[in-house]
Amino acid sequence: MKTIISREKAIDISVLLLRVFAGIMFIQAGGMKLFGWFNLIPGGGTVPFLSQAWIGGVIEIIGGSLVVIGLFTRPAAFIMSGEMAVAYWQFHAPQAVWPIVNQGQPAVLYCFIFLFIAAYGAGKYSVDGILKNRKQSVTV
Repeated sequence: MKTIISREKAIDISVLLLRVFAGIMFIQAGGMKLFGWFNLIPGGGTVPFLSQAWIGGVIEIIGGSLVVIGLFTRPAAFIMSGEMAVAYWQFHAPQAVWPIVNQGQPAVLYCFIFLFIAAYGAGKYSVDGILKNRKQSVTV
């Protein structure tokens, strides 16, 4: 039986989709904190300037944007993975160890999704991928 799409192409597309959608979700979280998007901050405001939540929002907006376009993807994803590890252990784990009990599932998932992206890279369909191909074609 003939395959419709190669395994390599399926992996490239899957990494692209994971990277883009995880990045967009992270941008939304940062926008909520910094710009009051979705009116989810109690009182309808934003988090205090230079607070830990504000710094997290900056990481989420900048890092999420970099991951979406696939530029400096590995360092950005690594920093975001660390942010989510801190968020889990600082805010969720003290309530209970298990993520299902302490509502920490998103933090754990983001932590490991971004850790995967940091290890794997942005993939073929990214600014990093384009720059890598351009560099390889110049040196050949």
